[in-house]
Amino acid sequence: MFLRTLLDRYIFAELLSPFSLSLGALCFVMLTRELLRLVELLVSKGVGILAVLKVFAHLLPSFLVLTLPIAAIIASITAFGRLSLDKELVAMRAAGLSLLRLARPVFLFALLVFGLTLWMAQWGQPWSSTNLKKVALSLLRDQLVLALERGSFNEPIPKMMIYVADRGDNPAANGIFISDERNADDPRIIVAAQYQVLLDSASDQVALRLQDGVIHSRPDQVDQYQLASFSSYDLKLSLNQSGYTSTEERPTYEQLIAQLDQSQWRDPPALRRLMEYYKDLAFPTASLVFCILGVPVGIVSKRSGRIGGFAVGVAVVVVYYVLNVTCEFLVTTSVIHPFAGAWMPNGIFALVTIVWFYKMSRQ
Repeated sequence: MFLRTLLDRYIFAELLSPFSLSLGALCFVMLTRELLRLVELLVSKGVGILAVLKVFAHLLPSFLVLTLPIAAIIASITAFGRLSLDKELVAMRAAGLSLLRLARPVFLFALLVFGLTLWMAQWGQPWSSTNLKKVALSLLRDQLVLALERGSFNEPIPKMMIYVADRGDNPAANGIFISDERNADDPRIIVAAQYQVLLDSASDQVALRLQDGVIHSRPDQVDQYQLASFSSYDLKLSLNQSGYTSTEERPTYEQLIAQLDQSQWRDPPALRRLMEYYKDLAFPTASLVFCILGVPVGIVSKRSGRIGGFAVGVAVVVVYYVLNVTCEFLVTTSVIHPFAGAWMPNGIFALVTIVWFYKMSRQ
């Protein structure tokens, strides 16, 4: 019993190293695009490191849902490929241990990865989507405040240039100049004596409340010019205009069913969204299948090494992705039900896993 427990720990430890390395590499690859934006915020926009880390933390759950299953199959393939290559697996089998018994640590590892992926999909992503909007709104406000405090021309959001003169020895000086070209058909120049930054979390907007100023604009006619004065004017900046991701409200399951009933189940976007609901459980379950599939795949591709295990694991995931895309096409064309479309790739991979595992255990 002690030797078997020690063996379980040994195999489990073999899984942890490639899993950690693969997970880190995959997260880095997926975060590369966002990292460039975060570095830009940190370096050129002057946003604080704490705010950038908050954005990173809120983006991480959505990436982990995708990377955890991939890292799991890479770990399983790499571990059993190494055990098979070094003949350790042969020695274990010669000692009377079946492949099913040797795979027990893999089953435990698969359950842990499944639980973590399920938690990320069911609770981590909704929490991230809800709070990322608040963080992005706070970033937009901070970036606007920084632009107002620098005493130079700044572009807090695309196509809007703001200039606030350096106050110098006169702290009462508070004038502001704004060139607003967000609407190409109606560019404006706004000059005001006073300004105030407002934050409206309900509408996902940051606003500048301008006082005692004028708006210079040009109508459609080239030879005309308009000048309007105001005592108070609110200039609104939304998350969509700023380039920050504004999360779309996800319709409920009941709303999707009602929408599909009205269209007689012929609405492709609604069918796709319903399929995504079923995938909230189907995709974490795929991590369970991937871990177990990695055992026979690793034994067959034993000479691939860690890099080869990574490549084989990615190839398996690509096949799974192609199956998902195919099922999504069949769902949107009303050939199969969204539930079948979400779970069919898992069913195919589970069948392949059982057959392959049985054949390897018989050898």
